[in-house]
Amino acid sequence: MVERSSKFLFIVVGSVLFMLILYQYVAPGMMNFGSPHGYMLEDDADLFPTPDPHYVKKYYFPIRDLERTVDFEIKGDDVIVFLHIQKTGGTTFGRHLVQNVRLEVPCDCRPGQKKCTCYRPNRKETWLFSRFSTGWSCGLHADWTELTNCVPGVLNKKESRMKNQR
Repeated sequence: MVERSSKFLFIVVGSVLFMLILYQYVAPGMMNFGSPHGYMLEDDADLFPTPDPHYVKKYYFPIRDLERTVDFEIKGDDVIVFLHIQKTGGTTFGRHLVQNVRLEVPCDCRPGQKKCTCYRPNRKETWLFSRFSTGWSCGLHADWTELTNCVPGVLNKKESRMKNQR
């Protein structure tokens, strides 16, 4: 009889603990055991805690760099060169450049193809140099130096004429 009641007690206590953990997972922050009210009040919630005095910033970006504007003329000779960096979400961002950017003439992406054609509104020249528009024309995961040396030659060969592109 004792063995039966201990099993029952174990099942009840285990179920209560499971429900408590499940409730905290489904509704996090709704119940605060440290608060005298049992629930978090808006006064108890500290959305912006004081910064750690031991934290040292590694990178300082001046406001002028963060708020600068760059003039890009899609109808001119400007080209955006997308430098793909591995493991940084570059593939997702590169796809967004060809699929989701709202343009006068959007990139033409056909189902089943990895590359899209991204032409300027007034002529059949590409305005985007990326993995999803020109492929890996400068090699797989080309770095800044490789792209700097390779892009003008590849674009001039594609356009079949020498241009002064920005």
